[in-house]
Amino acid sequence: MTNAQRIAILLAAGLFASLYFGFDTKPETQKRVERQRALQATSTDATALIAQARGQLSGDKISALAAIEHELEAATDDAARVELYKELSAKWFDFGKPAIAGHYAGLIAEIEETEDAWSIAGTTYSICIQQAQEQKVKAYCAAKAIESLEKAASLNPGNLQHRVNLALVYTENPPKDNPMKGILMLVDLNKKHPGNAMILTQLGRLAIKTGQYEKAVERLGAAISAEPENRNANCLLAQAYEALGNVKEANRFSQKCEQLSSQ
Repeated sequence: MTNAQRIAILLAAGLFASLYFGFDTKPETQKRVERQRALQATSTDATALIAQARGQLSGDKISALAAIEHELEAATDDAARVELYKELSAKWFDFGKPAIAGHYAGLIAEIEETEDAWSIAGTTYSICIQQAQEQKVKAYCAAKAIESLEKAASLNPGNLQHRVNLALVYTENPPKDNPMKGILMLVDLNKKHPGNAMILTQLGRLAIKTGQYEKAVERLGAAISAEPENRNANCLLAQAYEALGNVKEANRFSQKCEQLSSQ
């Protein structure tokens, strides 16, 4: 197994779940219109996704869901509903259906109306974007991820995590009329927050994705200078050096990656 393969496995556990983007300069009215258009452009919804997914489940999984849903019907207060929505979200995620898991996470967020709840919903939908095979499901998850992460950001404008996650949604599912939107959001964030390891790490990851390995080394090196124990930056830097044929540096950062991953 090569260094790159080992590092890919170490990184696979959820790079997306630790990120975000910044304020849009567009008026709120225009943003609402764009969100509505994005939602209307999707040709599916949670009800359709659940109905389709049920047909793919074994009897024991359907029974497990039915038991929780029966409790949900009898729930008389929001606290009980939230706990049952969490169970349903976890079940559907375990069943490999992050779009439906995101739906239930969104129902929790609608009740709790907290930054963390909306962030969880948004990042769950973000995982769906990465995994979805059907474009209509990817589009549905992208629209819901944007909606959720914008709500999280509005509740805590100073939290860069939400802003980076939002930018990454756009890089994973670029708007047809603005395919560079996600990258430009990250570049703008980097200008506003120079030296931020989280932002630099994501710019480095995108540079690797597009084959710009020298640029990746530069950005990831800056991220590690700011935050030496940043696991993602160290793992990605090993990948970049390996792609450049620099075996010595690739091995050095690969060892650091494995060390940080085992902690």
